[in-house]
Amino acid sequence: MSVATFAFYLFALCTITGGLFTVVSRNPVHSVLWLILAFLSSAGLFVLLGAEFVAMLLVIVYVGAVAVLFLFVVMMLDVDFAELKAEMSRYLPLALLIGLVLLMQLTMAFGVWTEADTAMAARTAVAPEGVENTVALGLLIYDQYILLFQLAGLILLVAMIGAIVLTLRHRKDVKRQNVLAQMWRDPAKAMELKDVKPGQGL
Repeated sequence: MSVATFAFYLFALCTITGGLFTVVSRNPVHSVLWLILAFLSSAGLFVLLGAEFVAMLLVIVYVGAVAVLFLFVVMMLDVDFAELKAEMSRYLPLALLIGLVLLMQLTMAFGVWTEADTAMAARTAVAPEGVENTVALGLLIYDQYILLFQLAGLILLVAMIGAIVLTLRHRKDVKRQNVLAQMWRDPAKAMELKDVKPGQGL
């Protein structure tokens, strides 16, 4: 058994184990940690496939941002997980039915899976010999699909602005700082001099 084959089976086993324990773990903090293991193992599989850029994206974005955000949210929020699990148990038969249907679909898909004769030629056409994976991906995105890439960025920008606008609430009972009012204030009205006599207070 070669080193690449051993690494593939190791990463695949870690991915399956991490995904399984993410679902069945009772502690939500442990679930997030198992999810991080699944992400790291998937990144290792992408490295074995030669997709180093996708692997680094998986580590930086999902492990470094999303999973850590999940971990902080789970640890900081005071959520009654026992009550949530009690509500989830009501829908367990429906969830098992959906899982069984998905498993049957995956079995049918992999049962008739055949690799086309032109698959290797199509891969080398995207990434020619001597060109790194990241360079080929950059040439493909910023050359052929530059318009779609910019449109996707604009859609994400609009979605981010919309989320901020929808969640922004101005409460009247909260004291806020008005910078312009502080800059435009009149010193004669903002300050009052008191003539305090000896032995007396204000």
